[in-house]
Amino acid sequence: MGRSDGTGGRGAWGAVAVVLLVGVHLVRGGTGEFTALGPPQPLAAAAPDGTRAALAPVAAPAPLPASPPVRVRVPAVRVDAPVTAVGLDADGWIEAPPPEDDRLAGWFTGAVTPGERGTAVVVGHVDTPNGRAVFYDLGALGKGHRVEVVRSDGRTAVFAVYGVEVVPKEGFPAERVYGDAGVPELRLITCGGTFTEEGGYTGNVVVSARLVEVR
Repeated sequence: MGRSDGTGGRGAWGAVAVVLLVGVHLVRGGTGEFTALGPPQPLAAAAPDGTRAALAPVAAPAPLPASPPVRVRVPAVRVDAPVTAVGLDADGWIEAPPPEDDRLAGWFTGAVTPGERGTAVVVGHVDTPNGRAVFYDLGALGKGHRVEVVRSDGRTAVFAVYGVEVVPKEGFPAERVYGDAGVPELRLITCGGTFTEEGGYTGNVVVSARLVEVR
């Protein structure tokens, strides 16, 4: 079902089917080291309003061809991180980047590359035993903030955030989060919600954004 060579050439339904099969624990990890205050949690006003058609930009850039990402920048929360390719682990979860490199983000190769039509997925740790990690502050983002993804072809795909939410790992709404909206979109995902010693974080912070510029 689509290419498996790491270029992100999987069809839109292929990406959705993969995450539906993956199940509910899409980003495993988090240590709870900093739960006295905890990472920022999204405000209710930042949640997507569910009307994709109304949210579509008036003049969206044309979708780009496949090209793996090499760097992700989120200026509003001071993220400027290299990106590595990640797949599925032996348990069928999306792999997180190695915890020993807590400033590294991971692009999920089972979906499209950022800027292609469909929904690209970039994941990262919220914390590790070493401290706060690359996506610790994702929950502080709001609508209108920008995400810049530098691709290996030299282009930078710029996305505008239109929703930030915490979704439960149990019953994760995969089709809603990963469905093809007909335009290039991006999801940034990390752990979030409540931390428990037994099972880690109970949810995922999901940042939803759409392509608004290509540089």
